[in-house]
Amino acid sequence: MKIENSTVVTEFILLGLTQSQNIQLLVFVLILIFYIIILPGNFLIILTIRSDPGLTAPLYFFLGNLAFLDASYSFIVAPRMLVDFLSDKKVISYRGCITQLFFLHFLGGGEGLLLVVMAFDRYIAICRPLHYSTVMNPRACYALLLALWLGGFVHSIIQVVLILRLPFCGPNRLDNFFCDVPQVIKLACTDTFVVELLMVFNSGLLTLLCFLGLLASYAVILCRVSGSASEGKSKALSTCTTHVIIILLMFGPAIFIYTRPFTALSADKVVSFFHTVIFPLMNPVIYTLRNQEVKASMRRILSRHVFF
Repeated sequence: MKIENSTVVTEFILLGLTQSQNIQLLVFVLILIFYIIILPGNFLIILTIRSDPGLTAPLYFFLGNLAFLDASYSFIVAPRMLVDFLSDKKVISYRGCITQLFFLHFLGGGEGLLLVVMAFDRYIAICRPLHYSTVMNPRACYALLLALWLGGFVHSIIQVVLILRLPFCGPNRLDNFFCDVPQVIKLACTDTFVVELLMVFNSGLLTLLCFLGLLASYAVILCRVSGSASEGKSKALSTCTTHVIIILLMFGPAIFIYTRPFTALSADKVVSFFHTVIFPLMNPVIYTLRNQEVKASMRRILSRHVFF
């Protein structure tokens, strides 16, 4: 353990996802497959939405940003995790740990707020269709995008500031495969009860409130859609159902991790693995597979640039 002036920890030792070599090999191959197949798919979604003039509606604008956020989010944990699988000593510097934690919550908070914005977009489109073009104009969309990025930054910087105020004088063995709030706080050599409460409020309570609010809003939307007889009913149901699936994938693990006291459970690492590595790559793909317009546009782009 490196120490400055015999008091300050300058690096953390990551204990990793598992000590089993066979499981490590399986996870390594799984992550590699996801990166090779699904990550390019996320970039294809972004390219498709930006290049097709028929996909200019706010729905597709926010979908492109979701793909960008998820692709960026997947670079925070997974690449280092792949390197650590091939390394005997899994070490991350104190500054590297804080940086990883900042971007994890910056992009994660931004994505959570983006899902709130997407729910608002669907509510206006389905429940207030005559006001949709006025409310969701391009200027409003960019303002909402700026607000969610700012919200993610504020959420993350609060986490970082609280952790930077904590003294770390040992031990430095972090029981995870990446740096996150629950594990880092436990290594502080001081009473962290108040800080833990603030962290639960900043991450856990806000996550839970957003989740419940999103479920309530989509319940209202689905009730409105199911009671209508319009020809776009099936499309609206499909879109909202997909949104609910993505909400469950993102908020379910986050609620499990951040809404309880920071005590270690056996399922923590598995839930964190799916939350930080697998689900971010899957979210835009799940959405696209249920969206006929985006799929048709992607097929046109692929046939134009790949097959000809």
